[in-house]
Amino acid sequence: MRLCSAILLLLAAVPVSAGLWKADNADQIKTIAKELQPGDTLVLADGEWNDAVVAIHAEGTETQPILVSAQTPGNVIFTGSSTFSISGSWITVRGMQFTGGAIKEGSVVAFRTSSSRFASHCRLTECSIIDYNPADKYLDYKWVCLYGRNNRVDHCTFIGKRHQGTLLVIWPDGEPNYHRIDHNYFGPRPEHGRNGAEIIRVGTSDVSMSTSRSLVEYNVFEKCNGEMEIISNKSCENVYRYNTFLASAGTLTLRHGNRCDVYGNWFFGNRAKNTGGVRIIGEDHKVYDNWFQDLNGGDRFAPLVVMDGVKDTPLNGYYQVKNALVRCNIFVDCSWGIIIGARNTDYSGFVPADTIRITENSFFRTRSPLTIITKPLAAFYAANTVSEGTVPDVPGFASVSDEVPQATLLLQRLRDDGKIPTEILPVDRSTVGASWSRK
Repeated sequence: MRLCSAILLLLAAVPVSAGLWKADNADQIKTIAKELQPGDTLVLADGEWNDAVVAIHAEGTETQPILVSAQTPGNVIFTGSSTFSISGSWITVRGMQFTGGAIKEGSVVAFRTSSSRFASHCRLTECSIIDYNPADKYLDYKWVCLYGRNNRVDHCTFIGKRHQGTLLVIWPDGEPNYHRIDHNYFGPRPEHGRNGAEIIRVGTSDVSMSTSRSLVEYNVFEKCNGEMEIISNKSCENVYRYNTFLASAGTLTLRHGNRCDVYGNWFFGNRAKNTGGVRIIGEDHKVYDNWFQDLNGGDRFAPLVVMDGVKDTPLNGYYQVKNALVRCNIFVDCSWGIIIGARNTDYSGFVPADTIRITENSFFRTRSPLTIITKPLAAFYAANTVSEGTVPDVPGFASVSDEVPQATLLLQRLRDDGKIPTEILPVDRSTVGASWSRK
């Protein structure tokens, strides 16, 4: 009986045609993966794949990547305790759906197949993970983990993570990663009640001074309320641009690490509780050309927060803000604007920000454009304008009556520069997430 099964498995591993393979189960994939060559395609049969543990290590090339594809996008459905991992180089995984399952640890999708086999130039695209939750909401595992170099997660849909653990994690290892997270839809995640319920985390506190150089762009975050940090930056030299946040209670938080850029993002709060924008901690960050509208969060949930640091802070504490640039941001109908000197009261021995530049920002119908809780050691304010709001009693702020035209001009400039595609406004799901799952 065992011999017959082995013969059938070997027959299944014969390619359908030159460079084309088809698999009906995880055992067949294990056999086929050993034979994959640059330019090959592995097609997974439509249907439910229950408790399937898929691990593919293969080597494609830039001109001849390996494609692992669903027979029909969205119709290869992983359930139960299924997981999917890849390592090697130039592999694209396309069209898979993970739904209704749960695992005990690790991650649902991983860009590595062992502790020493990582992925490079690999891609997860047109896939979805929906409601992959255990019964115990405090069980910690991730949905997607990126290791290695130059990997990409794009046009994927993630909805309904309710348990402990960041949804998507980039794991730096001391060298730049150059990962790209783009054009994904991150759907509702309810408030969890504990730390560790972020949507994206780039790094960890223990390696936060290492450089990642990852790029997070053109994603939509809708009702992502898991915890205060929707995105948690914990490494250096990352870029967050052209993302849209819809009614999400939390902030894009530069939690650890230095020299990050945050620009061209859209924060629409819809007046929901604790809807915020960007929180700054650390050195040499730049926050510019962002749009904040109808945000209702205050204190650490405000549209733009410059945190106080902690004296002699540990790696997982709060580093002093130094040399921060806040420029050309627009605030419309927000309860608060910029808050300087917010604190985490779990600590003591605070130090104020040192050298911050707040210039050319526009505030329209924003109740408190600037609130200074702790005076910075050095600050420069210039060319900030306020319309239908209280003008801060500091130099560099002036009352104007044409704020909306100025805001409109910024939108047009971003479009003309090709930074914001017209179709992303107003925001909907028509350009992000798995195309087969869009409503």
